[in-house]
Amino acid sequence: MSLLLNELTMLNAIPANEKQVRNYFLHQVEKLAEVSYDNIGSIIAKKVGNPDGPRIMVAGHMDEIGFIVSEITKEGYLKFIPAGGWWGHVVLSQQFTVTTKSGSELLGVVGSKPPHILSAEERTKVVDFKDMYLDIGVASKTEVEGAGVRIGDMITPFIQSRALTNPKYLLAKAFDNRIGVALAIEVLRNIQNEKHENILYAVGTVQEEVGLRGAGTAANKVVPDIGIALDVTIAHDYPGGSKETELGKGPCLMFYDSSMVGHVALREYVMSMCDELHIPYQMSFLRAGGTDAGKMHVSHSGCPSIAICLPSRYIHSHTSIIHEDDYDNAVKIVTELIKRLDRKTVNAITFD
Repeated sequence: MSLLLNELTMLNAIPANEKQVRNYFLHQVEKLAEVSYDNIGSIIAKKVGNPDGPRIMVAGHMDEIGFIVSEITKEGYLKFIPAGGWWGHVVLSQQFTVTTKSGSELLGVVGSKPPHILSAEERTKVVDFKDMYLDIGVASKTEVEGAGVRIGDMITPFIQSRALTNPKYLLAKAFDNRIGVALAIEVLRNIQNEKHENILYAVGTVQEEVGLRGAGTAANKVVPDIGIALDVTIAHDYPGGSKETELGKGPCLMFYDSSMVGHVALREYVMSMCDELHIPYQMSFLRAGGTDAGKMHVSHSGCPSIAICLPSRYIHSHTSIIHEDDYDNAVKIVTELIKRLDRKTVNAITFD
């Protein structure tokens, strides 16, 4: 796993609390581009190729799913509410990190009843979040508060990022969507010494997991002519899966999700380019869920948009797995797009 991906996935950032990732993004791009922000925390790195060229917005969201401390019990347990979409089955007995206002990180575990004392009815139900609690290993509310924990603090999954048995299979939390952040940074690096006829905006957006919010505000600031969302999608290559998307078979071009019906001409342009360059890709759709392209494509008077997503196993849980080849090929696709998109090409995609 590259240092960039490793470091990004080990950072903690839930919706509206993306500071760690934003600061990392800034450190990576401040010498490469002109940096600005929208008013809710999205970071925008502008790299001018042709000042009269089209504006191309390449965006990955900085937030991951997590929880927010909602109550501290007198016994010292933390109650929480979800920030993003979770399924209760994947939460019990998992380790989490609580990040305090001072930046301290406290390890805890979500409590679960041993099977010995579960009733027959309890065994068949998913535990409701309101009945869950985080145990950080203290005996009282006073100890919790003494450790600096407050209502509203961020809770994020805890797992060590690493390569698996085949080192091209990578395991981490928050691939959704530190993948997109890493890709935006990589593409910005790649074009530093390349000629391009557009204005690139590499963007780290906020609050995607709770409604694509930062993509909307950032796009209204950038006013893009083309929008490219960088994200993950579901890998269906698990036992019994449909195999419509598989790890190692290429990045996915999203043609439909609940936030956007993909722009046909832009998708066909990307497909033709990939075919020409022999870059593997897959087609993907989601019946539920969306990407930042959902807000970019309806910003201002609208702009053709596409979501380029890495297939990933087990998203919206503690752990997810991607394939290194898919990541490398996504870098190639987006870098080549930036090198090729000029005013004439964008006008043809948009109006012809």
